[in-house]
Amino acid sequence: MFPTPIEKTSRTWQLTYQTLLPMSLVLWLLPLVAVAVFSIKPDADFVQGNYWSVPSTFNAVENYGKVFFASDMPRYLLNSVFITVPTVIGCVILSSMTGFALGVYKFRSNLWVFFMFVAGNFVPFQILMVPVRDLTLDMGLYNTKTGLVLFHIAFQTGFCTLFMRNFIRALPYELIEAARVEGVAEWRIFWFVVLPLMKPAIAAMSVLIFTFIWNDFFWAVVLTQGAESQPVTAGITSFNAQYRAAYHLMSAGSIVAALPPVAMFFLMQRHFIAGLTLGAVK
Repeated sequence: MFPTPIEKTSRTWQLTYQTLLPMSLVLWLLPLVAVAVFSIKPDADFVQGNYWSVPSTFNAVENYGKVFFASDMPRYLLNSVFITVPTVIGCVILSSMTGFALGVYKFRSNLWVFFMFVAGNFVPFQILMVPVRDLTLDMGLYNTKTGLVLFHIAFQTGFCTLFMRNFIRALPYELIEAARVEGVAEWRIFWFVVLPLMKPAIAAMSVLIFTFIWNDFFWAVVLTQGAESQPVTAGITSFNAQYRAAYHLMSAGSIVAALPPVAMFFLMQRHFIAGLTLGAVK
């Protein structure tokens, strides 16, 4: 039922595992290392086809300086913050309430309502591209940060509700029954009894949603254009020239864009792991 621990397998399999693991790690990190090396190369290296050799000069300060001070990258980063943070807050608020309702109350259509929340996660985004774009145009929300925030909240709430509902159902139901016996109102049960217990789940879900929204490229390109509203994932493409790509600036911009999610994960790592593992063992 469970995988056999590697130390209990045969010597041949242990050697195979010890050989394949470093190779897999190198293959996984190779694109990241390539982007990091590209970000410190001068533009002349790419013009001469010097992609994979040692940089002729190390232009890290110049490349990253151009990204921050000679481009719209700071605005793109700020747009990403204004899009991601409200989305995370909105998803947490809505999914906490819907998860509480679906996890605590037992009504006839409970399962069907829950199914409607979950079913939306299985619809391919590509199918919705044209209808969603037309809807944002009709509502005057196209090429606005508000439109992108509302869209992300609508689509992420289904996954967040699934996450929260399952977490709440794992909580001791006796706590809620005891509060009801004492005459506590339902909203106070949610606010003072259930919500404090949901903090690890909220932390874990916030990290996941922050990463999903910050790294979104598809909808950022479909629903926004220009530096006024585009997030950083779409804004990186502005480093492309008319006839060729500025690989050194795109790589530096990619490194800068990847730092906030990484920092978010390490800052919330303890709460993230606690939220994912809470309830896994008795």
